[in-house]
Amino acid sequence: MFTGLIEDTGVVKSVQSKDGGKIITLVSHFDANNLKIGDSIAINGACQTLIKKEGCNLTFEAMNETLIRTNFNRLKTGDFVNLERAMRLDSRLDGHLVSGHTDTTARLIKKEKDGVATVFGFEADTELIVEKGSIAINGISLTVSKVGKNSFEVSILPYTLENTNLKYLKQNDLVNIEYDMIAKYVKKFSAPKFEEKITKEFLIQNGF
Repeated sequence: MFTGLIEDTGVVKSVQSKDGGKIITLVSHFDANNLKIGDSIAINGACQTLIKKEGCNLTFEAMNETLIRTNFNRLKTGDFVNLERAMRLDSRLDGHLVSGHTDTTARLIKKEKDGVATVFGFEADTELIVEKGSIAINGISLTVSKVGKNSFEVSILPYTLENTNLKYLKQNDLVNIEYDMIAKYVKKFSAPKFEEKITKEFLIQNGF
């Protein structure tokens, strides 16, 4: 589980294909002494398992399902990626609950200044997106500022722009999207097959 607050912007050192997946090595600023093999680290919002570390070089193995759901197939040497280690339960949750399970990708269709902020517009399925709701873009916890039929916008402050890989985005670039998990559960439990099953007892049994 993550918070959507980016801790580091890493650089892709190498990407190699293996058995339908990818072996991805990054250069990061994380202290390797504070990491161990098997740790979960979100790369552009996608939770990955650390399989090797050598100094500041961190290596991960992305499976085919991850490649289908994310922008990892487009990663190349020199690209910048957002990194976040798994959240600690004894810390404040300053972003929102992010599972690290990327739902899909969205395409950048707009980038323009709006006073101190920069507005980013993305083409995407907006069924699970609400205005002023939370969304994770490349692992960054953000607030939706506008929702259209097939697009949505977020307004980015200078600090977030400077400390994430959003500043490198160009027209038509793909970003990883994780919808708010509450919205996903509401959709599932609102499906026709659940209409007659939702009771107080049902909600309690399912963690609500």
